[in-house]
Order: sequence, then C-alpha cells, then structure tokens
Amino acid sequence: MWNNDEERAESFLDEESEGLCSLSATQRLYASAACLLSGLVLMFLSLVVFAIPIKFALLFTFGNVLAVGSTAFLMGPEQQLRMMFDSVRVYATAVYVGFVVLALICALWIQSKILTLLAIICEICALVWYCLSYIPFARRIVSDLMIRFCDTEL
Repeated sequence: MWNNDEERAESFLDEESEGLCSLSATQRLYASAACLLSGLVLMFLSLVVFAIPIKFALLFTFGNVLAVGSTAFLMGPEQQLRMMFDSVRVYATAVYVGFVVLALICALWIQSKILTLLAIICEICALVWYCLSYIPFARRIVSDLMIRFCDTEL
C-alpha cells in the first residue's frame, strides 16, 4: 500500500515539471517543504511584531507569498501560474495579488498603520477565497453560509 502511494506521488512530481529544473523529485519535495516552513515561520514571527504594523505587514506578506509559492517546487512555476490564472480562479488570484501589492505599498511607501492593517485583513480574506477555489464547491458553500448568517431576512 505504501509503495503505491509513493509511486503516485513520484508520478505527480515527474509529470509536468521534469524539464523545468534539474532537481530530483525528492529535492523538490524538500525545497517545497522548506519554502512552506519558512513562510509559516515568517507569518508566525509577524504576530510577535503585531504592534508595529509595518513590520507585521512585511513579515506576514513575505511569509504568505513564500507559503503560496512553495507549490511551484512541486508542480513547476509554469503549471503553478497556469492554475493560478485558470478561469475558475483568475479573479481570486487578481484580488489576492492586488492586496499583497497594496499591503506592501501601504507598509513601505505610505507608511500608514491603519491602511496597512486594513490591507492585511483584506489580504487574508483574499487568500482564504483563493485557497477555497482549489476545493470543489467550497466557495459556493461559504457564500451560501455567509448569506444565511448575515442576511437580515429570516
């Protein structure tokens, strides 16, 4: 049973990304895990400096991008971009990337704590919506639940 799972994982890693880099499947798994772990550590460290919104925004946003980008090691950057800009999730991707850029602009150039925190909150919401696009019917279920819980009509 374990052997079949390993073969399936190896075939997934070897399908699209063989010609993209010279890393082996194991090396790509390690690189993806390291990138994901680095992103999670940065997001966790951002909570330590939450009182300083600009540092929080920088750590959180870069951690966020690292965590999302970690899958590029598994499937290759070309396939990652193709999936991100698929017709099902192109709007979610555009909104997420827009709020990532907006958070960085608010933190680095405008240096407004309030705008930075608002941009980070929007970035988190956009990331959740983007992640839900990979789960069949998840966005529809969440939308229906939000309408049910937030609608004034009973």
